[in-house]
Amino acid sequence: MGRLFGTDGVRGIANADLTAELALKIGRAAAMVLLRESKSVKPTILIGKDTRASGDLLEAALTAGFCSVGCNVLSVGIVPTPAVAFLVCKYECEAGVMISASHNPCEYNGIKIFQGNGYKLDDSIEDEIESIILDHSEDIPVLTGGDVGNRLYCKTAVKDYVEHVVSTADVRFDGISIAIDCANGSASVCAKDIFTSLGAKCLMLSDTPDGTNINDNCGSTHPEELMKFVKDASLDLGLAFDGDADRMLAVDENGELVDGDKVIAICSNRMKNEGRLKKNTAVVTVMSNMGFFKFCENNDIKCAKTAVGDRYVLEKMLKDGYNIGGEQSGHVIFLDYATTGDGELSGVQLVETVVKSGKKLSELADIMKVYPQVLINVRVTPEGKQKYNNDEYIISAVQQAEMELMGEGRVLVRVSGTEPLIRVMLEGSDIEKITVLGNRIADVVRERLM
Repeated sequence: MGRLFGTDGVRGIANADLTAELALKIGRAAAMVLLRESKSVKPTILIGKDTRASGDLLEAALTAGFCSVGCNVLSVGIVPTPAVAFLVCKYECEAGVMISASHNPCEYNGIKIFQGNGYKLDDSIEDEIESIILDHSEDIPVLTGGDVGNRLYCKTAVKDYVEHVVSTADVRFDGISIAIDCANGSASVCAKDIFTSLGAKCLMLSDTPDGTNINDNCGSTHPEELMKFVKDASLDLGLAFDGDADRMLAVDENGELVDGDKVIAICSNRMKNEGRLKKNTAVVTVMSNMGFFKFCENNDIKCAKTAVGDRYVLEKMLKDGYNIGGEQSGHVIFLDYATTGDGELSGVQLVETVVKSGKKLSELADIMKVYPQVLINVRVTPEGKQKYNNDEYIISAVQQAEMELMGEGRVLVRVSGTEPLIRVMLEGSDIEKITVLGNRIADVVRERLM
């Protein structure tokens, strides 16, 4: 991670950590780095946002930054993050920006930048942008008169994105009843249109954003209401998105959660059976459940593992030529259709698998056994995050836990890329044992890093 950019863009509390002044600087520096090779007189940068109240503030600052160095800005309004990745290519823009803090509470916001090819920035590009902002490594030009950029508005963005996602399905969903939790976020503007266009009956939850209720006890981070609703209403399944709709978790007809690992297992198995699973491989992170690796062994599917973060999953997929990968949290990348994780596209692919199989989602989900997992998030100071890797007491606590598990489980402790947290994860067959060991490690982390 860099000094400004984390694992998924720049993120912080809007108007406190992520100020208008910083957003303006990011706009100016990003334009300089991304558009060096552009032959356009006035390159165009696309900007989208989620439903947070601070989105307007940051969009205005970014727009000022881009226009000040001679770029036009195409504002597409409230859209999912993957819509920005898709539209920047469709509209032939030089770059795209999504203003969102994804699954975080409303007071947070963030800036995710996409290149003109729809992919997120490489580390080296982020480093250049940071250097201009923090080290003043380059002079930013001062333009005046007709050389400054203009702001343009697009009214077809949601429609174009909906048509794209719908086009990835080759069967209709007639007769399927779905509850959809939009997290009061970006999915609110398009999820219903996507699934009803395919013939599904949709019952909507948390689709009335007010600027402050995004991810508020709803969506993929809080699927409990959706789980109860699907079971009580006797629906076929439910889909829960996060604030910017780049991740999706599902719920089966019994109200049981189907997480990202299971979605990847279900869809990769279908792709294998259809001869579409490239190199017979699915890509996941080290945080994936042990059950996913067992699933791969039992179904003759190879598994490639990466560090935590959908950007690392994507890097592996692009480097080695794979076409499905993702995270337990619900980021799933179908590289045949998208350049980034797309919750609504993942939902379409999952429902299509249900329809084609003629089975209930619970039956499909049984392909993978989930091993008990304990995840404890320990809030630490910024200084604590920096010290974690070299703290001998924490290292010793982890080693002791691994010895006590004796190969019947695993321990993974890592720094969050987006929040001031140390994540302590243990997995194994004995839930009581891994809970005790997890709390023991968490206590050491609190003592050492808070």
